[in-house]
Amino acid sequence: MESLIFYTGVIGNVISVLMFLSPVGTFWRIIKHRSTEDFESLPYVCTLLNSSLWTYYGIIKPGAYLVATVNGFGIVVEIIYVSLFLVYAPVKKRNKTAILAGILDVGVLAAAILATRLALHGEVRIDATGFMCAGLNIIMYGSPLAAMKTVVTTKSVEYMPFFLSFFFFLNGGIWTFYAILTRDYFLGVPNGAGFLLGIAQLVLYAIYKNAKPSINVSNRLEEGCEQESLISSSNYSN
Repeated sequence: MESLIFYTGVIGNVISVLMFLSPVGTFWRIIKHRSTEDFESLPYVCTLLNSSLWTYYGIIKPGAYLVATVNGFGIVVEIIYVSLFLVYAPVKKRNKTAILAGILDVGVLAAAILATRLALHGEVRIDATGFMCAGLNIIMYGSPLAAMKTVVTTKSVEYMPFFLSFFFFLNGGIWTFYAILTRDYFLGVPNGAGFLLGIAQLVLYAIYKNAKPSINVSNRLEEGCEQESLISSSNYSN
């Protein structure tokens, strides 16, 4: 049983790393176009906070080093993603991202660590941190709901990256299995919810991947092409 738990955790780590890296294509597009377009920063801000708290949980809970290591990697990756939003987002969205990151990734994280370190001890501290992690994990998996709404409204999957949805699905499934083996309900409940949300996102992707975008999306894409042409012309003239 110990071997099964260990290897399941290792597989979970590999899938989690792939999940953290799955938006690389999206951010390469952001860097290339020098714009975040209609992509939302909330999933990455939430994931940064989530990874930070799970790292803390993995450190204070005996034997949970696999949880701490992969989420420590996630912290580094998510900081890069959020930073790119702060660089390339329009002013309004950049300010929104900065406020969200300040409140959630700095304020809430600091308050959670200080409260559990100063007021709680032993198993109570671990359980309290686990409750917070579980709640935030559900938020992390639920944050793409805004993108899902956009998919249904516009009938376009352009702003819901397939690989992010796919790895949410895989990540939720493997960590739910790991949680069952270790009887860790703090891992099991949110990752079970994430598994179901991942299925929902993949179903939406299958429905709308070949659908004709709505008129608003088509117009926006045409405007984007015209704007890109103007920028290119300006660059050549310089």
